[in-house]
Amino acid sequence: MSAPLTPPPPHDPSAHDPWQPPSGDGAAGAHRYDGKPGHAAYPRHGWWHDEDGPGLAKELREAAVVTVAVALGGVLLGVLWWWLAPRVPLVGDASGDAWVVYLKDSEGEQSIGVDGTFTLVALGCGVLSALAVFLVRRRGGVPLVVALAAGGLLGSVLAWRLGVWLGPSQDVIAQAKSVGKGVTFDAPLKLNAKGALLAWPFAALVFHLGLTGLFGPRDPEEWPPPATPQPH
Repeated sequence: MSAPLTPPPPHDPSAHDPWQPPSGDGAAGAHRYDGKPGHAAYPRHGWWHDEDGPGLAKELREAAVVTVAVALGGVLLGVLWWWLAPRVPLVGDASGDAWVVYLKDSEGEQSIGVDGTFTLVALGCGVLSALAVFLVRRRGGVPLVVALAAGGLLGSVLAWRLGVWLGPSQDVIAQAKSVGKGVTFDAPLKLNAKGALLAWPFAALVFHLGLTGLFGPRDPEEWPPPATPQPH
């Protein structure tokens, strides 16, 4: 008597197909490849993705705050310039009703010292503002750098106009008449070298770049995702 024929077990493709993902809960996190370019299901939040940085809207808001804060620092620069700048002595002379004002020391270098004082103080303000911005936000970014430069330029203009306003009157004839003939008085505060207005933004950019290059956060090296083996 022959043994009854039993049907073969159903074919399980997963048992012989090494590329078939396992069934069950473990399949949820498996990396699948469907044969189409760019369709490898790698994790979206892998370590090679940098998704922790602030969005563009947040960076623009921070840049606006930095611009205003740095520009307001021009008040300090203006006061220091008015206080530290050397005085330029003038003398008035009258011939009838006509008044003439001239430099008491025609070979003096006080005018150069006025511009130099503004430049040196502006350089110091640029270094301090760059350090403050770097300590507040170490990530840097193009909007932040642009805001630092724009704020430095606005602060320089504000300091220039403030120092002129705090200094002696611009009407030198009226001053000469008030003090009398042959009496020395101070000339109005004047910035002859307008290029000094760029000292603050230049120093801020250079110093901030140096701080970011030396002490800024380092981005992790981006390695390409592992290649998925192709079935033979």
